[in-house]
Amino acid sequence: MRRLGRLAAGLATTTVLVVTASGCVTVHGELEVVPAATRSEAAKALEEFTVAYNKADKAYDPALDKDQVTGSLGAINQAGLVARHKISPDGNAQHKPLELSDASYLIPRKAGWPRWFVADTDSNRDRDGGKDDTRWLLGFVRTGPDAPWKVSYLAVASPSEIPEFSRDADGYVRPVPSKDTDAALATPPAELSTTYTSYLTDGAPDVFAPGSMTSGWREARKTTRRAGYSYQYVDQALDSGTYAPLGLATEDGGALVFFSSKHFERQTAAEGLRPTVTADVEALLTGEVKSTLTKERVSSQLVHIPEKGAEDDKVRVLNRLPGLVAAQGS
Repeated sequence: MRRLGRLAAGLATTTVLVVTASGCVTVHGELEVVPAATRSEAAKALEEFTVAYNKADKAYDPALDKDQVTGSLGAINQAGLVARHKISPDGNAQHKPLELSDASYLIPRKAGWPRWFVADTDSNRDRDGGKDDTRWLLGFVRTGPDAPWKVSYLAVASPSEIPEFSRDADGYVRPVPSKDTDAALATPPAELSTTYTSYLTDGAPDVFAPGSMTSGWREARKTTRRAGYSYQYVDQALDSGTYAPLGLATEDGGALVFFSSKHFERQTAAEGLRPTVTADVEALLTGEVKSTLTKERVSSQLVHIPEKGAEDDKVRVLNRLPGLVAAQGS
């Protein structure tokens, strides 16, 4: 495990941008609290993202949408396109354009930079093709007056899972502080990544509602068995720079929050055996797989945090989007 910890540290992504959900980050002396974007600006950002995403997906070329993504979605998207291009250098023969429609925009007021908003959309990727089957929530971030809007988070949830949001007198949603502790919530948003990765590793703190992305995942990892192989896991918080959480206050006194995390899985084979290397892993692999294979994944989560003192005070994980971003053999 010590070797695995060193590998995790070596593969960790360095980020330099600070994105908070409220908090006054000033640029050029901007201290006035203003809407993060106009509705037309938000609509244009969504359109530009969709166009770039489709071009990149059709060609399997990460350069075509690298200026439209950042944070956890950026890491997952770019690594996925790199891998798929290596597997299919002629592009995506099964490409189906992504369509995002029926959009509403959750725009908070804040001072200074960075600024952000969430687009709540319908997509043509619904599980059963029904218009209201799922909603795509995209978190857009802009780091300065001359910077483009980029999508840092994507989550998919059913309409019934998305709570009503708290709004001010002008209809703007209320941001939840991600950098400072919010005493009104059962769990501080700023600590979600650390809390989640600690829970996955040790089962504590036990603040998450049971489910496939919490207790079910922990149990699955503990019971993974394959003759001749052993498995080790390392979970790391990922909560600064472009990976900082984004949160919106909800009418029930809680908050809907996006946050990121990083996860390593090491498979070690007994003498005479070799871990299986699939095509997507091979495409992102460094080193030679002799007896061990370590996979690095970045994951984003969408959760609902109840207010402190609520009868049901467990954090519910509504969606988890993981993606392989690197692999190493030895």
